Amino acid sequence: MIPNYAVASDPPEYEVGRRRVPVSLLAQIAETLTVSLEELIGKKDVQPAKRGPAPKLQQQIERIQRLPRSKQRFVIEMLDTVLAQQSR
Repeated sequence: MIPNYAVASDPPEYEVGRRRVPVSLLAQIAETLTVSLEELIGKKDVQPAKRGPAPKLQQQIERIQRLPRSKQRFVIEMLDTVLAQQSR
C-alpha cells in the first residue's frame, strides 16, 4: 500500500476546509500581508462607514478652529448656552 503523503501541490488544509484559521490570527495575518481584513477574507468594494459630523457641521467646526482664540471661546460659550437650554 502506498502511504498518503501530502505533496507540495496539495492545497493547505485550511484552503479546502479541513482546518480553520483562528479568528484571533486574522488581524496579524492581514498586517503581515499588508492587506485589510476585508481583502483577506475576500470582500470587495467595502466602503468604510461614514463617520463624524455631517459635512456642513464639519465645515463650520473647521471655520471656528481658524478663528482667533477669543472668538473661539465666544462661540463655545454660545454653544454651551444653547445646549444647556436644550437639555432642560
